[in-house]
Amino acid sequence: MQSPLFALTEQRSEDRYVVQNPQLLRVALSGQDDILARKGAMVAYQGLIDFDGEYQPQNRRRAGARTGAGLELMRCHGQGTVYFANLAQDIHVVDIDHDGMTVDSAYVLALDSALHTEIIAVDTQYGVSGSGKYQLNISGRGKVALMTSGQPLMLRVTPDTYVNADADAVVAWSSGLRVQMQAQTHSSGIRRRRGNTGEGWELSFLGQGFALVQPSEVMPPQNAAIGQGLAAQYGVGQQGAHGQNQNNVWSR
Repeated sequence: MQSPLFALTEQRSEDRYVVQNPQLLRVALSGQDDILARKGAMVAYQGLIDFDGEYQPQNRRRAGARTGAGLELMRCHGQGTVYFANLAQDIHVVDIDHDGMTVDSAYVLALDSALHTEIIAVDTQYGVSGSGKYQLNISGRGKVALMTSGQPLMLRVTPDTYVNADADAVVAWSSGLRVQMQAQTHSSGIRRRRGNTGEGWELSFLGQGFALVQPSEVMPPQNAAIGQGLAAQYGVGQQGAHGQNQNNVWSR
């Protein structure tokens, strides 16, 4: 049997995290350091690997129950190679250092188990559609694999150059930045999804660090069918940012 498919073999590398292709992550396990991955993200593995789907740190379980935010993880342990993917989204590996990173948990694919995570609130006087006002803060030393819908843009933030970004497009930012949510319009209809301007809420970043945005918004396009009632209007619940539709698949 012959096919160009046989050229798509696994990448040979000594690195623990390898982006096999833009939508597929390869992680090597040595039996010592575990990997935490999004539940259901494993697409293949080689070797002797155990997957614990009941893993949930006590502090994150309490915080998730209180805020409605969080990330369902499975612990991967053993010796071998595991491949992860999620809805063919683009994958990017980030080295976390002393600066730390804050990220919407919807964009986390996998991370080193040695990293510390906690749910934090973003400063706002309103509830924000799409993004949600609770985010995941990651600190310590290790690697995190993030997902984006399309190739993202990394924006540098300095004391002289602050950044504003659509809250529905923001993926992650440096934990040391000062962040505030605000409306992009003064329309009295702003509490409707994006009011009547096509825009809605934004995040303002000040300080020294970075902000990562993707070329896709969590919210569906205008006039999309997203269900019924107030929750559907704001894009929450099953069709919202943290619902089942995580690949921006919407019907008109």
